[in-house]
Amino acid sequence: MQRGGVDHGNQVRVWERAVPEIRQICIRMAAFNNTGPTNGSNETDCDLQDDFKHILLPVSYSLVFVFGLGLNITAMYFIFFRTKQWKPNTIYIINLSICDTLYILTLPFLIYYYADESDWPFGELMCKFIRFLFYTNLYGSILFLSCISVHRFIGVCHPVRSLSLLNTQYARLVSVGIWVVILILQAPILFFSRTTQKKDIVCHDTTREDLYDDFMVYSSVVMFLLFGLPFVVVLYCNAMMVKKLLEPRVGGGSTSQRSKQKSVKMIILVLLTFILCFLPFHVNRIVHYTLRYMDRSCDQLRLSNIYYQATRPLLSINSCIDPILYFMAGQSFRNNSTRSNPSSERSISTV
Repeated sequence: MQRGGVDHGNQVRVWERAVPEIRQICIRMAAFNNTGPTNGSNETDCDLQDDFKHILLPVSYSLVFVFGLGLNITAMYFIFFRTKQWKPNTIYIINLSICDTLYILTLPFLIYYYADESDWPFGELMCKFIRFLFYTNLYGSILFLSCISVHRFIGVCHPVRSLSLLNTQYARLVSVGIWVVILILQAPILFFSRTTQKKDIVCHDTTREDLYDDFMVYSSVVMFLLFGLPFVVVLYCNAMMVKKLLEPRVGGGSTSQRSKQKSVKMIILVLLTFILCFLPFHVNRIVHYTLRYMDRSCDQLRLSNIYYQATRPLLSINSCIDPILYFMAGQSFRNNSTRSNPSSERSISTV
């Protein structure tokens, strides 16, 4: 009996020591089951391990700032001071140049921000303003590039209709309409863009976590309206122009042949701008935002973030490519600045 009593007492003491350990194990298992993989929608729970952007973005943005600003200022000089008569396409090009220049002027703030390891020193109001300018002029560039494609499509594929549609008054109205639409659609950025005090002061490229669901809906609508639809329009217009230009009856002389070659080069340049600069950024942005919204695993979020950050320099390169478009159309600028004969005027109107 005593022996059994001793055994019983030992068992009690063993259970007393084991209960706290079992309780801790249960608490850990419950916490794991409640959270599952690291919550991808909460950046504080998932270390994205994207320190590489603190080198990639400052370096790429600096190069774009230097070359892009110089090229766009040169293009605007030719347009404003060397072009005697503005044609409809000239109006679209100058608006495109303004968008690119304003976009480039936001880059020094972002260069400093990312070089300082994402520590924003300029205050929340400036954060809102820079993000607003960045995306407003990005989508402005997309829409005005689309206008150039539509303008040339009408001139090449519907020359009779172009007589009534392709005039400077119409181009001005379209340009004003584009600016109104962009400002309205980008105005919510002033609400969503916030600063958050973490280890450093973060100027969100998206928004705070408590506003993220609303931002996801807004961002999806904007990307569809300001990138998806224009991209489809540009593909269609340029495909139809290529088809028309390849018809054997379109032109026969050497001058017409040079004009067709120039048109094909501009088509290629516009398509490359969309496919290499705009498309990778928007596709990876959609994937990254969707993974965050769906609370996917941290590993998936990290991978999508790497691709997303890597495409951001490609987006900025657009500001350096656009001036090439000005100068490919540019024989018309030079001709119009040195002589005002009918052939030079026609070269501008058909760019």
